[in-house]
Amino acid sequence: MWFIIRGTLNKTDGRRAEVSPGADSRGGRMDKERVEYFRNMLTQQLRQRSEFVRDNQQGALDAAADDGVKDSVDMALQDVNQEIAFRLGERESQMVADIDQALMRIDEGGYGICLRCEQPIDERRLEALPSARYDAACQTVIEANQGLDEDHATL
Repeated sequence: MWFIIRGTLNKTDGRRAEVSPGADSRGGRMDKERVEYFRNMLTQQLRQRSEFVRDNQQGALDAAADDGVKDSVDMALQDVNQEIAFRLGERESQMVADIDQALMRIDEGGYGICLRCEQPIDERRLEALPSARYDAACQTVIEANQGLDEDHATL
């Protein structure tokens, strides 16, 4: 029996063999150069998104500290703006978490492998969405099932 731990293929008899983490679009393992390419892309995105979240949080704090006299229209507009900023911040925070998880999958040797079917994720999909956890077929099934869950939601 074989299993992968942090980019190393381990056999139950204790022997170890090095492998390149991740998968390529042909069903094989991604070479180290491609893995580093995706690691750099994800690291850059993580840096950008983290800065965006930090700046938005600071902006929200600054807006909340403004205690000038306002009429009801100004206060309603401020509430709407804060709600929009909150939603955007949630989305960006989730993107940061997704990128961080993708970087962990690189470290663990599972990057580029669908978490649902364990088949390689096409590199074109990874180019478009480097933090992808699922291949396109599995993502479609998951999204379809989420739509069914929302249709049958109860209070």
